[in-house]
Amino acid sequence: MRTILVGTKRLIDYSVRVRVKPDGSGVVTDGVKMSINPFDEIALEEALRIRERGLADEVVAISIGTSEAQQQLRTALAFGADRAILVRADAPLEPLTVAQVFLQLVQRCQPELVLLGKQAIDEDHGQTGQMLAALWGRPQATFASKLEIEGGRARVTREVDAGLEVIEVDLPAVVTTDLRLNEPRYVKLPDIMKARRKPLEITTLRELGVELPAAPLRVLKVAPPAARARGTMVRDSAELLTALRSRGVL
Repeated sequence: MRTILVGTKRLIDYSVRVRVKPDGSGVVTDGVKMSINPFDEIALEEALRIRERGLADEVVAISIGTSEAQQQLRTALAFGADRAILVRADAPLEPLTVAQVFLQLVQRCQPELVLLGKQAIDEDHGQTGQMLAALWGRPQATFASKLEIEGGRARVTREVDAGLEVIEVDLPAVVTTDLRLNEPRYVKLPDIMKARRKPLEITTLRELGVELPAAPLRVLKVAPPAARARGTMVRDSAELLTALRSRGVL
């Protein structure tokens, strides 16, 4: 295996409490800590482990967004990615457009494996990997909690509603990663310094030949969830039953 492509989306860090803008047009991002999507970190870690086992030659990190996404790509390079590609896009893209961008990069880099997080925690679409596989005409294995590469095939353990499902797919293929696949490593200061010297290519949608949809989806309004009512403390089961009956639950 020569190349593994990995998606690394820039978004609000999972530990930050998200706040909605007063006008309801979106969420507040100014001065907010931004990070790589956690599922993408897992995908990156798995790609690095495959390379470290001698099963791949290079790991290429990809991000689609504004120039600020270079920060997350430099983090991916510090993790151990060999090079990075930023596709400039000034506005958020729909999953199908993202998949079309990845298809162009697949045709350029000719990877044997594309690893993506199963979803991004900002919009939770969970569609890009599946769409890319369909456009590419290659197999897909989603929600991977275990990944084994051997003899031009990938053996993937998937987390499904009924438990675990094991499938085998021919490479090249698209695999999306679940939380239990691995635990990402910590970035060390020397690796951060080395990342500054690694190549980071910047391109655009136009250069890749990807056009925005004629009628893109529009966000009409963003609202925070309704405030939860304060809980009621009860002393014993009898008081609990009385409270439930008074509310018409029983």
